[in-house]
Amino acid sequence: MPPTDTTITAKKMSARERDDAFDLLAQFLSADEHYRDSSAAYGDGGPAALRNALDLFLSRPGHGFVWMVYEADRAVGCCVVCYAISTSAGGIVAKLDDVSVRSGQEGKGIGGFMLASLAGALREAGIRRIDTSCHLANGAARRFYLRQGFLPLNEERLARVL
Repeated sequence: MPPTDTTITAKKMSARERDDAFDLLAQFLSADEHYRDSSAAYGDGGPAALRNALDLFLSRPGHGFVWMVYEADRAVGCCVVCYAISTSAGGIVAKLDDVSVRSGQEGKGIGGFMLASLAGALREAGIRRIDTSCHLANGAARRFYLRQGFLPLNEERLARVL
């Protein structure tokens, strides 16, 4: 759990938090060895693509959002959520990506708080499931997601750039 002597909050990114989201996600996308290993397959477009994506989240909230976590007034974590229709769930599900905790803040419960608060907000909105993935070599991320209640699907996510 996050430290109890500070105020930890979570919310959807608004235009006011856009720069905080950019800083956290740019750091993650440029520094994470597992993301970098797959970035070409994703068609990574660098900082310009990230800025465009954040603008799209703000202008098209029906497609998804960025979930921000703050400790007092400092952004310490964020993740990306996109909506999809699931034929197996018979409803809307959330696709979770780019889970990021500020460098130096790992291991303090921020990631667990982020996903727990996100799950609560999604459940209240009627979302049926959260899907995510992690790099095959990222055992730490896999263990983290399993601790958060995610179950393995025994399949691999693939991408095709158009």
